[in-house]
Amino acid sequence: MTAPHDTVDAPAAAGPASADAPAGNTPAAPGGRVGGGLLDPRQLVASLPDALRKLDPRTLWRNPVMLIVEIGALFTTVLAVADPSVFAWAITVWLWLTVLFANLAEAVAEGRGKAQAATLRQARQDTVATRLVGWRPGARADAYRDEAVPAPRLRQGDVVLVEAGQVVPADGDVVEGIASVDESAITGESAPVIRESGGDRSAVTGGTRVLSDRIVVRVTQKPGESFIDRMIALVEGANRQRTPNEIALNILLAALTIIFLLAVVTLQPLAIFAKGWQAAAPDTRAITDSGVTGIVLVSLLVCLIPTTIGALLSAIGIAGMDRLVQRNVLAMSGRAVEAAGDVNTLLLDKTGTITLGNRQAAEFLPVEGVDATTVADAAQLSSLADETPEGRSVVVLAKNEFGLREREPGLIPHATFVPFTAQTRMSGVDLAADDGVRRIRKGAAAAVMKWVRDNGGHPTEQVGELVDAISGTGGTPLVVAEHTPGEPARALGVIHLKDVVKAGMRERFDEMRRMGIRTVMITGDNPRTAKAIADEAGVDDFLAEATPEDKLALIRKEQQGGRLVAMTGDGTNDAPALAQADVGVAMNTGTSAAKEAGNMVDLDSDPTKLIEIVEIGKQLLITRGALTTFSIANDIAKYFAIIPAMFAGIYPSLDRLNVMRLASPESAILAAVIFNAVVIVALIPLALRGVRYRPASASKLLGRNLLLYGLGGIVVPFVGIKLIDLLIQFVPGIS
Repeated sequence: MTAPHDTVDAPAAAGPASADAPAGNTPAAPGGRVGGGLLDPRQLVASLPDALRKLDPRTLWRNPVMLIVEIGALFTTVLAVADPSVFAWAITVWLWLTVLFANLAEAVAEGRGKAQAATLRQARQDTVATRLVGWRPGARADAYRDEAVPAPRLRQGDVVLVEAGQVVPADGDVVEGIASVDESAITGESAPVIRESGGDRSAVTGGTRVLSDRIVVRVTQKPGESFIDRMIALVEGANRQRTPNEIALNILLAALTIIFLLAVVTLQPLAIFAKGWQAAAPDTRAITDSGVTGIVLVSLLVCLIPTTIGALLSAIGIAGMDRLVQRNVLAMSGRAVEAAGDVNTLLLDKTGTITLGNRQAAEFLPVEGVDATTVADAAQLSSLADETPEGRSVVVLAKNEFGLREREPGLIPHATFVPFTAQTRMSGVDLAADDGVRRIRKGAAAAVMKWVRDNGGHPTEQVGELVDAISGTGGTPLVVAEHTPGEPARALGVIHLKDVVKAGMRERFDEMRRMGIRTVMITGDNPRTAKAIADEAGVDDFLAEATPEDKLALIRKEQQGGRLVAMTGDGTNDAPALAQADVGVAMNTGTSAAKEAGNMVDLDSDPTKLIEIVEIGKQLLITRGALTTFSIANDIAKYFAIIPAMFAGIYPSLDRLNVMRLASPESAILAAVIFNAVVIVALIPLALRGVRYRPASASKLLGRNLLLYGLGGIVVPFVGIKLIDLLIQFVPGIS
């Protein structure tokens, strides 16, 4: 929704904060929801049946790397049955466990989503709705009739009546009335929200409960496509499609698998030739006169192909969406989460996102001959009847800065208060005394100066200079004046109202800049005011006096330059821009049109959360890249474990490659296979939690990941395989 134009001489007559104001950037997870990023060991056991079901090749074919491992496990099973040995069966069991652990990683990630879906299903109740047949806006009660209809039979366009205590039967827009609604079943926020017709807070969600009054709702959903239905399908993973990045990485992994498969196949003629050349070399479980044994060939292939990232890839994607859900953000697709990680430009509304949204009194500026305490006292008295946020802030500033105790209007004798109205743009008080009435006024500069002239006074040039100076810095000036008996009216001073920038915003924007993200503030303010706030907040650019068409044009301009754009919106007029943006985050308090246009919905309706969404997207991409680096790097250690074990009997000089000094060829090969399986389980918590993210440039992040996960991917397998070898060398039939 485009911010209204702020005038430099009139404070907005804003009402009290609405009940659906965002509670904070990171809402506490309500009871029954799974904690984001944490892995309960019991989840591994609970997910085991699903992991076993995923052994079905019809399910596993979507993961070509693990399908190859399953085929290899099946092949070694046949060989172990035909020629049983402890070594053969040990390899076979651990190959099956490798596939099972990969399925377990995906099942655990999906299981967390199912736990969230169970909570959402409790909100989806089959209620009986009161459908109004023949209803029209403004129609008399006898012009239409009502009928009871089961909620699942409601159709798009139906009009229903929902009264206090009843559950909203379907998604829709309020077309008549205003009510307090409990949305805790959807958002987890216990505070009720206001829903009313004719504005940007008209959308209601099926499954929420009306607490007071009554509303008439026009159904906007199709049967089976309610907001809760879509949430359940998404968090369960039923509608999760592979993202372009996942597809590209799967193609890369498949290509690497084919390359390693060809490399392993070429070892067979080499082994046959070498064994024939060194006929005196004894047969081993690795090489016989027929070449490399089938079990060892499969072991080599499984250890060399990127099984680690192949096993965890799906879980990483599901966990990324899960982290958003834990923060009450619903992503309509994994592609939206990835796009958030690649965002180059961030469009942020000024009001409510960068600033607090309510202008607040910052200082009292007296004119010559008047002290600041006199101005503060007059400003406080004239603001007691001003219920706007600006008026209340004047009272608080006078109390905090000058020790002026807040006075109750009813306790001041002989006082007549003049409340603020949009027509007069002033508030004030008339104090009766024996010598007459002292009148004090405070309000928009133009209105108060006119009041001074109408009462025989002449505003000094200094007042105009103060007003212009405040306006030039992006503030809003309010003039304070008084009219005492027998004297012309005079201006006492000026109050400086500031649109207060939220604490910590400059630091957040500095982080965005280090990440290579350009921030643009969108506001309806005039350019001078917009520039002052943009400079204070630290954004890179601003768009002043913005209209919905201006937003759309800016997004297209950025995209034409090859940049990805993210923005938030809540109104119907934001829908085109939300649909055009690569990441469009619609507020849950907004209209149905906005929520349909965006590819994410923030259930807390907190525009500031867009920055956090970008960080979660980047964490997803970094996690995937880090574990891919680790997966490919740890193949090096497996190479040094298996190749010497295979050929050391024929070429004794190859024993120099046995840098880990493994006990025997059999223990070396089995240790590599065991490590290849165990490392998948060890990395499941990291895949679900995500790699720790620190705002930095792409080059720094790449260097850090190469050092930590590239070098770590080389060192950890050396240590792990050696420790496993030390244990299994004592197993009979292995060494």
